[in-house]
Amino acid sequence: MRRLWSPKGKAREEGIDVTAADPSNLVGYCGLYCNACGIRQEKIKTAVNNLRDIIAHYGFDKMMSEFVQWEPSFKHYNEFDEVMDGLVQLFGDCPGCLQGGGDPNCKVRSCAKQKGYRTCAECNEAGGCEPLAPYRKGYKGLTPALQCIRENGIRSYAEGMQKKVDNGYSYVDESK
Repeated sequence: MRRLWSPKGKAREEGIDVTAADPSNLVGYCGLYCNACGIRQEKIKTAVNNLRDIIAHYGFDKMMSEFVQWEPSFKHYNEFDEVMDGLVQLFGDCPGCLQGGGDPNCKVRSCAKQKGYRTCAECNEAGGCEPLAPYRKGYKGLTPALQCIRENGIRSYAEGMQKKVDNGYSYVDESK
């Protein structure tokens, strides 16, 4: 099985210390701010653990074979439990893009590194970039983020994003 998201304290391929006070260390090559990511915020891990706590509290995990008579899908509980394990394993912890987190085969990361760019905001082709297309679709704020980085610098953008995160913001909120 291929790990898409590296656990905290693991892969440090870029060698940037994200624990340093500079929030610009948490801006990915694509321009997204890692601390605003629901995966880095451990939303999936928390949701899985909360669901498991509720299931265990009521003892449902021990009674699934009995519940099959009322709901046939419960016969798949063990597979569901394995899926929850997989969600936590793949998306439980992420150190951030510059620390080796995220998809190890990320086309955006490869392209930016190959061109010697810190972010795609430096690239004149970013507006129509094919590797950035899925990010634009999934994150409405990507194009404005790249514009902000171009106009104000990566540090200013990162500080603004961290203020939003400190007030509870997550990219997950964009899809609501």
